[in-house]
Amino acid sequence: MQRRGITIDDTFAEAFPMKATRLVITAHNATWAMHAAVAATGFATSVIACGCEAGIERELEAGQTPDGRPGVAVLMFAVSGKELAKQIERRVGQCVLTCPTTAVFAGLAEGEPANLGRNLRFFGDGWQTSKVIGGVRYWRVPVMDGEFVAQESTPVIKGVGGGNLLLLATGTDAALAGAEAAVAAMRRVPNVILPFPGGVVRSGSKVGSKYAALPASTNDAFCPSLTHLAPRTELDADVRCVLEIVIDGLAETDVAAAMRAGLAALVERGAEAGVRRVSAGNYGGKLGPFHFHLHRLEPAEDAR
Repeated sequence: MQRRGITIDDTFAEAFPMKATRLVITAHNATWAMHAAVAATGFATSVIACGCEAGIERELEAGQTPDGRPGVAVLMFAVSGKELAKQIERRVGQCVLTCPTTAVFAGLAEGEPANLGRNLRFFGDGWQTSKVIGGVRYWRVPVMDGEFVAQESTPVIKGVGGGNLLLLATGTDAALAGAEAAVAAMRRVPNVILPFPGGVVRSGSKVGSKYAALPASTNDAFCPSLTHLAPRTELDADVRCVLEIVIDGLAETDVAAAMRAGLAALVERGAEAGVRRVSAGNYGGKLGPFHFHLHRLEPAEDAR
């Protein structure tokens, strides 16, 4: 398929089930809410080694948060509910409780409950108190700037991890510019995060390795330096840089919407901008049940 000179491969991105939750972090002002959110979602690019994938979904106005203060919505994803619960408690305990003036609330209405403030309350060393409002328990933990308020639990739901787009470009400048445009469009889609730095990853991986201890290794078929060396390459000599955008979402439709937005942004720029081809990473259906076929995510007519 060709759109404005860009080849869109007849392939699909293969994604897999995850467990997910949304947290709402508030603070005295937006700056401190963002400090806590950035810290809590740090080192969370891939479940391969980080324990979870997490990112900032959006900033919230005071009128959009439970305590009427500025806030940030973050999404966290893990391969199991048990691992996600561990990551929530660890990250909130070390990065939100510690940040001046913050409070933390559940950002989803329904799901399996995971501890949020339930165990963190013990930091209060017996001085903690709780209050039930509208059937929901909140813990108040005394800290040196006042008190840390945390909802007792946060709902966990089924999510989708690993949606992706591969941008094949004529060079580094073109690939970065295309990726930045696609990321900007995708971040306007609700219920998704792009967990890698700037939303972009250069070290796309394949499942497995020649080294038994590694669960994943470089995606050699898309490495330009191996075009004439690797036994299996997906590239021709004109492709000098490939970047990947990975998407996690609360639902299959959310991931599809983000991928569609990214594709539309790339098509709008046209092939003359340097991204000549768009592909996706899949593993022949062996990794996960969610298959996002690029030709079914065709950009809207006005983006062609």
